Amino acid sequence: MTEPTWLIAARAKLGVRETPGPANNATIMGWAKTLGAKVLGIVFNADSVPWCGLFAAKCVAEAGLTPPPIAIRAKAWATWGKPLAASALAPGAVLVFERAGGGHVGFYVGEDATAYHVLGGNQSDAVTITRIAKGRCIARRWPAGLPVIGSPVRLAAGPALSVNEA
Repeated sequence: MTEPTWLIAARAKLGVRETPGPANNATIMGWAKTLGAKVLGIVFNADSVPWCGLFAAKCVAEAGLTPPPIAIRAKAWATWGKPLAASALAPGAVLVFERAGGGHVGFYVGEDATAYHVLGGNQSDAVTITRIAKGRCIARRWPAGLPVIGSPVRLAAGPALSVNEA
């Protein structure tokens, strides 16, 4: 099965990590500079600012798609594209989650009985694949006008659930 181009772009960024302390990772800051405030909705000036929406916007933009207005805000992705039923998920689906202090956005790569396996930015301050409880998911989306490629991917439970992606 071929993965969608935005998920391929996301996988290529696995391991990118915030720079600890007051310094900023030049790669993350470069994503913000490339997209600019017009796409992100704000001037992004530090990798200590939540950047899951920046990561998602960078990946979909690389695939030639338009991110939602104010793409930096995770919950802005909850109305992007078209909705998907939980039973119709496929690798690359955009998942939006509730969390204390805001939201989180990332890409579906699979699931187990209780959690989605999510490729996202700002997960433990890096681009990683992590498990997030299905009950926290508030939206499942796919780019409008594009056919869904694939079907749900069943995975073993694996590591502990993420509790805060900030």
